[in-house]
Amino acid sequence: MDEPWLHIVLVHPEIPPNTGNIGRVCVGLGLRLHLVHPLGFDVSAKAVRRAGLDYWKHVDLVEHASDDAFWTWAAGRRVHLFSAKGEAVYTACPWQAGDVLVFGQESVGLPEAWVAEHGAYRLPLTGPIRSLNLGNTVTTVCYQALQTLRPALFEG
Repeated sequence: MDEPWLHIVLVHPEIPPNTGNIGRVCVGLGLRLHLVHPLGFDVSAKAVRRAGLDYWKHVDLVEHASDDAFWTWAAGRRVHLFSAKGEAVYTACPWQAGDVLVFGQESVGLPEAWVAEHGAYRLPLTGPIRSLNLGNTVTTVCYQALQTLRPALFEG
């Protein structure tokens, strides 16, 4: 299997439509989606078909059985975490092809220990909200990264 431009990792996602929307972005941009268990929903073919995700069969999907399994796979790779608690703005991320972009659970985000150990990037907010929707955040970050990695994608 060829290396994708980016690996998009969702840690313990809870909301099926968010994961479905992110899967659609991954299919549309040629990215690999990683789901770290436990998940808050079923991703079997029957379940996603019932949710109307007819493109799900095209998602380049990898599932990791646990946090430890994910970090074992990620060893030696460039991993970037994204969190509302991040110090640096996402546009400062030094993108490279094959990077692993990690996003947290909708209700609680990434484990605080991960952010403390690895650092994290954030999307700036000025209004009275904690964070953006996970699907919106992932989409914003993916397009920013690809604008750097694949500028031809953005030419008229």
